[in-house]
Amino acid sequence: MRTLVLNAGYEPLGVVSFKRALVLVLAGKAVVLAADEVPVVAATLSLPRPSVILLTRYVRVPHLRSVAVSRRGVLRRDGGRCAYCRRSATTVDHVLPRSRGGRDTWENLVACCLRCNGQKGDRTPEEMGWSLRLRPAAPVGPAWVAQGAEGLHPGWADYLPGLAAEVA
Repeated sequence: MRTLVLNAGYEPLGVVSFKRALVLVLAGKAVVLAADEVPVVAATLSLPRPSVILLTRYVRVPHLRSVAVSRRGVLRRDGGRCAYCRRSATTVDHVLPRSRGGRDTWENLVACCLRCNGQKGDRTPEEMGWSLRLRPAAPVGPAWVAQGAEGLHPGWADYLPGLAAEVA
């Protein structure tokens, strides 16, 4: 179970384990905004299992926070669809192949199905006569702080603008 952490100004800061979230709540550093149905039960007390917590004090964060490139992130950004044929994608392709100096950047990576990835090999889309069905770019928006989570919790949609479409 993962818990979304919101700053005192309600902007998302990140995702932590529910155990870490309970520690923050018990220490008085956070309050529970949303909880799952199943509580955490101990010998002497029962607590809600937090899915979203709000820090009681504002934490200053750097303004320029970029999202690290990852395979999971590229697949999520592209909606799990191949950038060439729009079928279900399970791999990531370098638009400019690594053998030709292509780098691991958001602008050079796209989601790709196994068939298209195998056919393309170390060629560019132009050499194949293909066109990209999307323009690869670095993701933006508060929903991307949940990047490390295995699955996006449906209860987070109210706190992360732009997440409702991904959860549905």
